Amino acid sequence: MNEKDTQLLLRECSAGIRMAIASIDDVLPYLEDSEIKQVLKESKTEHKDLEKDIDNTLHKMNCDGKEPNIMAKGMSKIKTNAEMAFKPTAAQAASLITDGCGMGIKSIHKYINQYPAASSEVMHLAQRISELEDNLEQKMKPFL
Repeated sequence: MNEKDTQLLLRECSAGIRMAIASIDDVLPYLEDSEIKQVLKESKTEHKDLEKDIDNTLHKMNCDGKEPNIMAKGMSKIKTNAEMAFKPTAAQAASLITDGCGMGIKSIHKYINQYPAASSEVMHLAQRISELEDNLEQKMKPFL
């Protein structure tokens, strides 16, 4: 285990989970379909639970969390607002969320590979993010 890799991966986990929660929050106000709304609310709860685990680990390690990249977060919000304002359907929301899940999975695996000496505890948190995003992506498919 390498403490530097552990802290860097943990910080990326922090940024990634916050980005995922923000993306769900951006889509929810536009939705009228109660079924997809419920799926997203449940997923947000799961994301928030994982965020707490990440924050607890950050606290234990005396490490600060990381906010998502301001440009990525801003561009995501602009895209979501534009697309949902134009076409506020469950299919459009599912498409946006599915794209976000794919980016999240790709990103977290990039960091897992970049910081291979991170502790097994932090590697497990990163894997949980990937699994959570994959699960949400699967749940969005019926709405596409």
